[in-house]
Amino acid sequence: MAEAHQAVAFQFTVTPEGIDVRLSHQALTEIYLSGVRSWKKRLIRLKNSVITGVYPASPSSWLFVVIAILATMYTRSDPSMGLIAKIQEHLPVSQSMSSQCQALLSAVLFSTMLWLLLIFTMRLCLKQLLSYHRWIFEQHGKMSNTTKALVRIFSGRKPLLYSYQGSLPNLPVPAIKDTVKRYLESVRSLMDDTQYERMTNLAAEFESSLGNRLQWYLKLKALWAANYVSDWWEEYVYLRGRSPIMVNSNYYGMDFLYVTPTPIQAARAGNSIHAFFLYRRKLNREEIKPVSLSRIPGTVIPLCAAQCERIFSTTRTPGEETDSVQHWQDSDYVAVYHRGRYFRLWVYQAGRLLSPREIEFQIQRILDDPAPPAKGEAKLGALTAGDRIPWAKARAEYFSSGVNKRSLDCIEKAAFFVTLDDDEQGMMGDDPAASLDCYAKSLLHGKCYDRWFDKSFSVVYYKNGKNGINAEHSWADAPVLSHLWEYTLATDCFQLGYNAEGHCKGEVDSSLPRPQKLNWEIAPECEEQISQSLAVAQALADDVDFHVFAFRDFGKGKVKKCRVSPDAFIQMALQLAYYRDRRTFCLTYESSMTRLFREGRTETVRSCSNESCAFVQALEGGEVRCWKLYLDFHNFSSEKHQLLYRMAMTGGGIDRHLFCLYVVSKYLGVESPFLKEVLSEPWRLSTSQTAVQQMELFDMVNHPEYVSCGGGFGPVADDGYGVAYSVLGEDVINFHISCKHSCPDTDAHKFGAQIRKALHDLLQLLSPYQKEPTRTEKTRPEVKKDL
Repeated sequence: MAEAHQAVAFQFTVTPEGIDVRLSHQALTEIYLSGVRSWKKRLIRLKNSVITGVYPASPSSWLFVVIAILATMYTRSDPSMGLIAKIQEHLPVSQSMSSQCQALLSAVLFSTMLWLLLIFTMRLCLKQLLSYHRWIFEQHGKMSNTTKALVRIFSGRKPLLYSYQGSLPNLPVPAIKDTVKRYLESVRSLMDDTQYERMTNLAAEFESSLGNRLQWYLKLKALWAANYVSDWWEEYVYLRGRSPIMVNSNYYGMDFLYVTPTPIQAARAGNSIHAFFLYRRKLNREEIKPVSLSRIPGTVIPLCAAQCERIFSTTRTPGEETDSVQHWQDSDYVAVYHRGRYFRLWVYQAGRLLSPREIEFQIQRILDDPAPPAKGEAKLGALTAGDRIPWAKARAEYFSSGVNKRSLDCIEKAAFFVTLDDDEQGMMGDDPAASLDCYAKSLLHGKCYDRWFDKSFSVVYYKNGKNGINAEHSWADAPVLSHLWEYTLATDCFQLGYNAEGHCKGEVDSSLPRPQKLNWEIAPECEEQISQSLAVAQALADDVDFHVFAFRDFGKGKVKKCRVSPDAFIQMALQLAYYRDRRTFCLTYESSMTRLFREGRTETVRSCSNESCAFVQALEGGEVRCWKLYLDFHNFSSEKHQLLYRMAMTGGGIDRHLFCLYVVSKYLGVESPFLKEVLSEPWRLSTSQTAVQQMELFDMVNHPEYVSCGGGFGPVADDGYGVAYSVLGEDVINFHISCKHSCPDTDAHKFGAQIRKALHDLLQLLSPYQKEPTRTEKTRPEVKKDL
């Protein structure tokens, strides 16, 4: 109860002599400093709102316009063409104000209106420029000098994180005939003639009848909403799912693969947690550079940053019909799980962010705490790992009042969730390959009760100093969390560092209050529900087959010498590996981003195309000469795959449009056989690339080992594969492969071996055609890709 007493600012006792009031100086000081810190945040947000609101101009430009207008008036000129005089005539001022003061006030008002008009014009021009996406279909560096110059002029010099938000264009609604045509083309190689003819007839019927009606409603929404896809995508794809989010939705990110900065668990947590809050401080002040597309040197092509708003203090809350995402104002603490107990760890003291050494000290206190978990507390987190409806009912019945509600609120409102794991993970032991697979499974699902899967993200710190991250998917996509994770890893190692003994640097204030253990009163009926949820989650976790490996035989360096896109090369290798594994082709999902548009999220690239299937069949059949295979491959990689990817990025994708048309049909209560069949097709090969976004934080030449191993996700289809890959530097490609043991046709390790063989076979095929890139090609950056 010591923590509860510390939270009380004063105490009083009623005596015969009156009321004896005792004030707590420490508590009052904390309240005062907390208020000061809160007001500082408000002032910073107000300042940033003003700066962002007038971007691409600056607040100081208002003074420049005022001085310019006054200077011209001093020379007896009237730049307003009589408007200043009109304003002066209608000023509601007292007679005591002189005519000179009235003229000055009128000039200031006119200058302000002129300034606002100029800002509106500049933002409109910038929005029109950012709506132009033809450049992405051109060769690298081929954007016209005029367009590049205009973008530089209207994009300002030092944009804040959200400076471009008001200038980003809305996602356009494609024409129905274009989407249907692209869909039919994408499935032609996956269907026989009879199936394809049937689907063509369904598509034609839809396009000529119901499709136009649904399209009208969709265009109406696009006029009203900032993005016609994102809110429905979040609700119907993520929040309305009633199956467990563990494995099925959540994803993970790994630590450095070959190095561990310190073997001390508490020290690693101290540096890392401190780095997370440094990032949050930069986020609140909007000091993070806007993420941009780096395809054109020296030109800013900004991406939407709306997803960054919900990184911290965000939780997915269960409901019987649909979940909801709740976001709170900044919390000054994290929720910590260790050996079945939950703690609240304050990271601010007297308005000051604790140093890494102080956080390490507090974490060690939790590790050394001998208190046992309360009855039913140890496996409480299993509720977040099981089915959503039982969790929603249990939350409403057992956690809506009293001590349970207070403790649950503490977890849900925390900045993020921390797990102190007693296991050791990473590449280690006699079988490092198998240990990587265990590491991936631990991050994806753990013990099914030692993570809080509803939190926006949970950080796991292992006994040997390794760490990792598990993220809930509904609030944002992986590139947003990846940006945070890269910053945290780099800050942990290269800025904060450790002393010779492996501890965090700095001194410790031993008077810090101890972390607060959360209290629970778990009813026997609730314990039964926890056990049922754990059984569901454990069965799901046990069914997951994972294989993680670093392919170091060659990387994008050799691939680019063949004048082939590295992503197209890997996608073709995946198609070849899948065909060899299953002797058939399948619908393939490659994730692309639509963050060139306001509130954009993702779009699907259907990588299994007619060209890729023809190439694989020709290669496996051995029916054509080597040079013909090369031409087919080059045609696919350089033209078809890049075209599909660029179309998806610029709003010309297939699946999000059809998805929204399907949602409209459900609202209208009409059935579409075409849409129903399209939306029911399984993605047996789901792929995604994790790109390193902040290369300046890492030294890939001298220290290639200091970069994350990437991350992965569970299989989307019960009889399919999930493949995440990351291209690191010039010589490494990491793969994270998942599938299910319960399917006799899938095997993650066997598929990994097929991928290795396919990569080697493709490079061998292209080796005679390798060409050293020209000087111009060496400096051409690639389009960065997102999950």
